[in-house]
Amino acid sequence: MIALDFGFGAVEGELWKLVFLMTRIGAALLAAPFFSAAAVPVQLRVAITAAIAVLIAAWVPVAVPPALFSAAGLLTLASEALIGLSLGFVLQLSFAAPVLAAEQIGGAMGMSIASAADPVNGTHSPILGQYFTVMLTLIFLGLGAHLTWLRLVVDSYTIFPPGQSWFGPAQFDQVLAFGGEMFVAAVAIALPVTLVLMLVQVASGVLSRSAPALNLFALGLPAGILAGLAALIAVAPLYADQFATLSEVAVRQAGALLTR
Repeated sequence: MIALDFGFGAVEGELWKLVFLMTRIGAALLAAPFFSAAAVPVQLRVAITAAIAVLIAAWVPVAVPPALFSAAGLLTLASEALIGLSLGFVLQLSFAAPVLAAEQIGGAMGMSIASAADPVNGTHSPILGQYFTVMLTLIFLGLGAHLTWLRLVVDSYTIFPPGQSWFGPAQFDQVLAFGGEMFVAAVAIALPVTLVLMLVQVASGVLSRSAPALNLFALGLPAGILAGLAALIAVAPLYADQFATLSEVAVRQAGALLTR
């Protein structure tokens, strides 16, 4: 029994099983990027979660706790939500690296005040951050990494069966380590352009000292923006390779969470 019985017999049991399976999947989609975008309707997210839950119910033998609304059942639901949130949060860490890099590049270019509404997070983010996010999303989807990640969510039911396991300290340590790798990736993305901008700022400083009559702000700001745009165009192929590697690392990190 699920502790709530509405008198529909076996049909009701299958519905409760579907709801139970949707907990982990829904938490994973809620924490993952582009699946949880503000532009994605809630109804669509629920439909995707239900469709994946139906397939998992057919593929993976899952035992629903006998009393889902008891203390043990609620603890199992919390465990399911925790596993799903962890799998989605790892992807969020990878997608946050380009945004951090864009913050640094925009600040060095003098474009940190230029921001627009972010349709993914529902907040405001720098223009360069949205450019990097769109590029990473296209590469991530183009490589089929989202399908590999969904496969990992399905495999998690075999590796961490509901009610029989709990994410331990090892998994939380891995998530923290992935956060450190995110900062390293952000530095690697921002380094080429910030190096060019630093050289431009040094040259502007030398010119201002050599000719004090020159207005440093009138000279340095346009030069920084032009140099930054030129550097972004020049390193665009490098960013494509970096984002492809970042997509691979994101999926690999999500898979690493499923190791005992």
